[in-house]
Amino acid sequence: MLACIPSATLHGVDGRPVAVEVHVSNGIPGFTVVGLPDAAVRESRDRVRAALLSSGLSWPNRRITVNLAPSGERKSGAGLDLPITIGVLIAAGELEAGAVAETAFVGEVGLDGSLRPVPGVIPLVAALRSSIVVVPTACAAEAALVGTGAVRAAETLGELVAALRGRAPWPPVPVVLRRPVAAPGADLSEVRGQEVGRRALEVAAAGGHHLLLVGPPGSGKTMLARRLVGLLPPLAPDEGLEVMRVHSAAGVWGSGGGLPDRPPFRAPHHGSTDVALVGGGTAGLRPGEISLAHRGVLFLDELGEFSTGVLDMLRQPLEEGRIRISRARATVELPARFQLVAAMNPCPCGEGVYPGACRCTEVVRTRYARRLSGPLLDRFDLAVSLSRPAVDDLLGGPPAEASAPVASRVAAARWYAADRGYATNAAVDAGSLDAVAPLSPGAARLLEHRLRSGTLSARGLHRVRRVARTIADLDDGAGMVGEEHVAEALQLRSGRSTLLVESDR
Repeated sequence: MLACIPSATLHGVDGRPVAVEVHVSNGIPGFTVVGLPDAAVRESRDRVRAALLSSGLSWPNRRITVNLAPSGERKSGAGLDLPITIGVLIAAGELEAGAVAETAFVGEVGLDGSLRPVPGVIPLVAALRSSIVVVPTACAAEAALVGTGAVRAAETLGELVAALRGRAPWPPVPVVLRRPVAAPGADLSEVRGQEVGRRALEVAAAGGHHLLLVGPPGSGKTMLARRLVGLLPPLAPDEGLEVMRVHSAAGVWGSGGGLPDRPPFRAPHHGSTDVALVGGGTAGLRPGEISLAHRGVLFLDELGEFSTGVLDMLRQPLEEGRIRISRARATVELPARFQLVAAMNPCPCGEGVYPGACRCTEVVRTRYARRLSGPLLDRFDLAVSLSRPAVDDLLGGPPAEASAPVASRVAAARWYAADRGYATNAAVDAGSLDAVAPLSPGAARLLEHRLRSGTLSARGLHRVRRVARTIADLDDGAGMVGEEHVAEALQLRSGRSTLLVESDR
């Protein structure tokens, strides 16, 4: 007999439909899987057989052939265990074919007959066109968020077969609601002093601008960066589903949590490889840290310690909001629209901002700064130089402003940008700057002076105008970008001089 069960396999962050065809016939007993399966799919033979026997079901001692269509695309993952199991039961006559009409299956089976969760349930379920999808109970919460069909779940194979035969009711699927907005764990009031750093953080949050913090150890770079998420607006429901889709495909999302409200925050170690950062691999092509930071913040601490090749791979996703990974057997496009925040010391010893304290030679300082290529450094809209806070600020200074009022100003500035048709001011294209960010005569003269002196490039000009537009929006949404707004935008780029790199030339 022949059975055909709909399922799906994961490809990057997208699911691809797979038709699991199972044929049971007379002949020498055996189990063969064709259709370009990977090792996990080929090993399903032993898992399926043990699961059936452990569940009190019979294993057909006949010739079993499983074809995964379309046969020209590679299939990976243990999520095809469950459709193969159901296909064997139908082809062997243990289940009626009508019991699984318009029903797809996704899940891994254990040797004891349990149904186990698999990564990527959200994109897998989204790829299916069946009216009913059956998943393990641990995946039911994620699967229900897709909303493309009815979701049914079971914890064991025996429970599932009993429900398909009509001998037991289907277990209820939990209703998952959107997570309430969680209060950020770290508040901006904990950062003492650092007025310039706090202002740069507020401008970065309001306009979606990339931020570079340069300063010695103990100046508060990491404290500031980790508080950026608390200033950003909550995620919209569709944005939360995008985030969950990527995290589900990477296998790092816990089940049953619901849609997230808070933007993700990722902080990879400076020893991360290029695959860990941008994604890929040999077969799975899983998303990397820049995709896990999609719709959120990617924080690169100790930026100068990252590999030069790894950092240069950020240039495309910073411009396009996605990363394309090509391998010999497959090509995937992964989302990567994130806000980059980086922190680094001014030199290897970290004391470069204090005259006479630096122990590095000029050659060492130059080599350290050149680990950041000019094109990458130029993609930071804001670059500020920090020093250690004053003792009076640390021990007895006035309380600093908390995150809540700053977040309110950020939300108001983002409303102005949305009213112009842009998610953030950082997304304004160069051709629209004259309409979005008109310059006052004084502001135009100031920019002209910087351009003629060679301290500002054309790309730098566009970035300064976007930042000035954000500063004007924080200043009650002033229609005209004034000279004071441009002057502050230029000041918030001055930290690049600390690195001895003239990227605007």
